[in-house]
Amino acid sequence: MKRTISLWLGLMAFALLPALAQAPTGKIHGHVTNPTGASTGAGTVSLSNDGGHTSKYTFPLSASGDYTGEAPPGNYMVIFRQLDTPPDKMVDSIDNVKIVAGQDVLQDIDMSRKEFIDKLSPEQKKQLEDLKKHNSEAMKANEVIKVLNADLKTVNQDFKDADGAQDAAIQALGAGASKADITAKEEEIKTTKYTDVETLMLKDTASKPDESILWARLGQAQLGLKKFDDAETTYKKVLELQAASKKPSPDVQGLADSGLGEVYARTGKVPEAQAAYDAAAKINPSQAGFYLRNEAIVFFQLNNADAQVAAADEAIQADPTVAMLYYLKGNGLVQKTTMDPKTNKLVAPPGCLEAYQKYLELAPTGPYSGEVKGILAGFDQKIANTYTAPKAKKNN
Repeated sequence: MKRTISLWLGLMAFALLPALAQAPTGKIHGHVTNPTGASTGAGTVSLSNDGGHTSKYTFPLSASGDYTGEAPPGNYMVIFRQLDTPPDKMVDSIDNVKIVAGQDVLQDIDMSRKEFIDKLSPEQKKQLEDLKKHNSEAMKANEVIKVLNADLKTVNQDFKDADGAQDAAIQALGAGASKADITAKEEEIKTTKYTDVETLMLKDTASKPDESILWARLGQAQLGLKKFDDAETTYKKVLELQAASKKPSPDVQGLADSGLGEVYARTGKVPEAQAAYDAAAKINPSQAGFYLRNEAIVFFQLNNADAQVAAADEAIQADPTVAMLYYLKGNGLVQKTTMDPKTNKLVAPPGCLEAYQKYLELAPTGPYSGEVKGILAGFDQKIANTYTAPKAKKNN
């Protein structure tokens, strides 16, 4: 009985003891900057109250160089260590940092400060200056690239706007405007857009003359402005840069070669134009149909029927599914129509009527369907329902 009473009294005494109060703490946070002025994203920040001999509290750095932690009130040395710094060493420290209960203290560690730099050895100072110079140059290069990318985005939109100039002209003048007024407005819009591109790309090629895509866009603008000599020089510059590049781009080379093709075509150099377009198709076979179709369209605009037919034939070999190519072929061939002196009937050259028939098969309601039906009727042709296209040429 006595034992039971004693145990009960002991429990009562324990229960009557006051609960231990939790020690008050304060918070600390900050950012770590390396000697170059950039954030340090790896390492630890520790608190020591014995001059750095031991670390009482340690907090990891975030990837952005920030740290945060909590400790009892007091004066501390704040210590930064890299991940490979021995426990008895430190990279940097800040003395007499006071943590106050219930408060959040800001304490950055800036190793670009003069006090820290002055402690470096001459060799370390030289390494630091070299690194700062390198970083500065890299930052400048990044800023240049940022500007160039923004300019190229603007240029791409300008080219789209130039391509849609006719619709923009009609919208601006109204559907009732005369064809001459619409054409004049369309040319005005195109000239404005191409001039804007030329201005931007002249600036950008001056700031980064080794970037071939900038020259290629400049060549496109000069071609659109009918500055053929300038465009030829620019496109040749693109090909020179691409030839010297460790990683040449078929897209950029194809753009330059096809651009030269149009320059030569519009300045009457037909063999040179054909060779340039063929070079574009060879260097970038995935876009061969596109280049050769453009070649056929350019010669169609220039009323060069022979070159138009030759280009259309090549383009059909590359992609036999494009209706426009058969129209261009038929349009070029029909100009060589003759008349049979015995029957006084029109005689179409070989392949002409077949090309027109294929156009209608692929685009029965296409923009040239009315014209093509009229031509076929003039030759007493019935519109066929089928037509066997030539097989696509394999690109080697």
